[in-house]
Amino acid sequence: MKIGLVDDRMIDLDKLNGIVSRVQGVEIVFSTTSAEEAYDQIKKETIDVLIADIEMPHLSGYELADIIHSHALNISVIFVTANSGYAVHAFELNVHDYIMKPYTNDRLMKSIERLMEKSKGAELKGRLYLKQKNDIHIVQKKDIVFIERSGRSTTIYTKEESIKTYLTLNELEGELRERDFIRSHRSFIINIHYVKNFSLYAKNSYIITFEGLDAQAMITKEKVEYLQQHYF
Repeated sequence: MKIGLVDDRMIDLDKLNGIVSRVQGVEIVFSTTSAEEAYDQIKKETIDVLIADIEMPHLSGYELADIIHSHALNISVIFVTANSGYAVHAFELNVHDYIMKPYTNDRLMKSIERLMEKSKGAELKGRLYLKQKNDIHIVQKKDIVFIERSGRSTTIYTKEESIKTYLTLNELEGELRERDFIRSHRSFIINIHYVKNFSLYAKNSYIITFEGLDAQAMITKEKVEYLQQHYF
């Protein structure tokens, strides 16, 4: 599990580092006193968890969590704070935990361990099982870049492979209830986290290019506007 740490007080950040580094199966990707730097790191690095103070100068931990929530990033948030006033609003952002300072080492370690157990269960649920004649092909949903319907078959694209199935987009849409996926066009479902660029194709449609993939998808103008409003 990859974790980022941010607290504007160095003494509190050192405490976080000391506790988190003792949890087995955890890697600290970044540790910083600046919420702005944490935000830059989140844009560049893949992390699973952000542990953050709330009240910090310029950009607050709450604002960081709001960015994560509004952009549908797959990052869990643990707040470690001396201020109880944000608790209700924090849980509206689906934060994993809200820990009040001063706290014990065991309190934070158990919170991380609970999150690791929760992630293991989510990983099992986060798989797509595709029947292909006598075989069942298992695909991690998070690895799906986009899905295309053409004729009577459907192709699921990941960065490593493309998989043919006879499931319809309506059937697959029912399986992909995560906020990561949207029906961009009558023939396409896309994972918004891999989107690199929209290029105007016709009056009411765009071509989508993706990170790490040559294949392209389509999106309607209406859906581009929806993405801009709700995701970007």
